[in-house]
Amino acid sequence: MKNQIPYKIYLNETELPKKWLNLRAFMNKKPAPLLNPATLKPMTKEELSSVFCTELVNQELDETTPYIEIPKEIREFYKMYRPAPLVRAYCLEKALGTPAKIYYKFEGNNTSGSHKLNSAIAQAYYAKKQGLKGVTTETGAGQWGTALSMACSYFGLDCKVFMVKCSYEQKPFRREVMRTYGAFVTPSPSNTTNVGRKILEEFPETTGSLGCAISEAVEAAVTSDGYRYVLGSVLNQVLLHQSVIGIETKTAMDKYGIKPDTIIGCAGGGSNLGGLIAPFMVEKLQGKENYQIIAVEPASCPSLTRGKYVYDFCDTGKVCPMTKMYTLGSGFIPSANHAGGLRYHGMASTLSELYDQGLMEARAVEQTEVFKAAEQFARVEGILPAPESSHAIRVAIDEALKCKKTGEEKTILFGLTGTGYFDMVAYQKFHDGEMSDYIPTDEDLQKGFDGIPKINL
Repeated sequence: MKNQIPYKIYLNETELPKKWLNLRAFMNKKPAPLLNPATLKPMTKEELSSVFCTELVNQELDETTPYIEIPKEIREFYKMYRPAPLVRAYCLEKALGTPAKIYYKFEGNNTSGSHKLNSAIAQAYYAKKQGLKGVTTETGAGQWGTALSMACSYFGLDCKVFMVKCSYEQKPFRREVMRTYGAFVTPSPSNTTNVGRKILEEFPETTGSLGCAISEAVEAAVTSDGYRYVLGSVLNQVLLHQSVIGIETKTAMDKYGIKPDTIIGCAGGGSNLGGLIAPFMVEKLQGKENYQIIAVEPASCPSLTRGKYVYDFCDTGKVCPMTKMYTLGSGFIPSANHAGGLRYHGMASTLSELYDQGLMEARAVEQTEVFKAAEQFARVEGILPAPESSHAIRVAIDEALKCKKTGEEKTILFGLTGTGYFDMVAYQKFHDGEMSDYIPTDEDLQKGFDGIPKINL
């Protein structure tokens, strides 16, 4: 069996993960705690519960329980599209002429088109269980908003989505999918919140950012009875839910005796990367393996490769808890010409800490190179990848081409986080030669750094 690797490795229903993996429980040096911006003391359960669902707060603060049971209702929903396939990219290997073996975990086999549904259904479940009327959130490229609208529809919850303005305008079809599932979608920043009006007054021509949208979504939640705020990335609870990606991947690989040398994931806030690497990072932390783990981010929003590892606000309006992370500053707004998602100004605290400890690498790539890789992958593998996913594809191809030069038979694993069928405006700009690369100068980044609070702890 170990020598007969099929194109697609499917686990059966009984192999669906029964527990989420809490990566922090395996870390000797834990991520720094969330801070109350008013007191600069760690956020308490009571303080967080005014914004987030109570059980999600418990998960957010839990850094000692290695595995957390997945409720039956969530597992039943997962069965509609999980386990997700692990695919051997034979056609891509052949096209590249590489001796490397390339595998990808495909997370796009659901209507939302991405991995985001893994956490959306969990967060909607806990909101329903708490008896809430609805939830608020932000979305950048739209995958998270789409997934959450689906999950809320499933549980009969209201869903209010603040969508980054440039994405709202560039990706109308994803917006309409959200509305199809009953979500209320507002371009951010907007005139519907105090923080939105303040941002528009100061920056009337702004194209928006995830930081802006988060501020609006939080305000909408805390000022509406029966609502809580939910987030699609960055938080510990989200990385926890996304661990199903890595658990399934490792189970499938172990089943066929496959061990990856290099593991690659795109990185915006860190949800899919954290989920994919979770069981592999545990082995690395325990000294059992020494995987090469690479986070790939856009050169136009380079939080890991050019950011600062400090406490910062999670949102532009500075109403959220502060977290220690690699950040470009909460006021940083990526160029409007950036079409590839991954627009958040910071990185998940867990991944930031792992990166700071040297347990993973980071690379920044330019978007025209990303779309070249996306097109090459689509032509030989038959899946049109999301622009976000294509950051990982870019580096996977680069690593495979290195193997072509050296003759090394490396095994490469990357996360294909979703499909790009709602991202055709970006593909059109690429094909029409209208897409350009933007790399912020040191002066551009300094504007964001200047807004980072000075905290001495």
